[in-house]
Amino acid sequence: MRTDLDANATSSIDDIPKLKFLDCSLRVCSIPLRAATMWLTVTNQQDNSSYGRLEFGNLMGLKYMVFISAICACYAFVAALSLWCKCFVAKPWLFFVSDQTVAYLMVTSGAAVLEILYLAYNGDREVTRSEACSSYGRFCSKMTAPSTLYSTSSIKNNFGLWHL
Repeated sequence: MRTDLDANATSSIDDIPKLKFLDCSLRVCSIPLRAATMWLTVTNQQDNSSYGRLEFGNLMGLKYMVFISAICACYAFVAALSLWCKCFVAKPWLFFVSDQTVAYLMVTSGAAVLEILYLAYNGDREVTRSEACSSYGRFCSKMTAPSTLYSTSSIKNNFGLWHL
């Protein structure tokens, strides 16, 4: 009976490198998604003869998303590297707190971008704001790709296995 307990203990120890590799790869996979999100958002622009030029710098929510994407990409890289350091792995609360902080930042910036996209497509009749996508259709259609990439990278980042 005692050998069964020892066998289970060693199999769980053998699984830790696999879980670390999974956690590390999920964190690293989110970095290119965040880079693509930033690049697509920053390069998106459109001129309109009636209303002028629209670019990401005109909308505070898009600037916030690019800033948070940069922070999250740096955090994902640092967290992936620190998974293999014994001094950080011994403190799972450090990963938990930092993962939660990054998750809240991603939720707030994602909500800001979704609000911008909603208002751009639908407008707001109560404050007499018309939809912008009828005038800036290419800008709106190009913003769906970064928001999708951002959501995908947010999901990947939130699967951190901080309890290892």
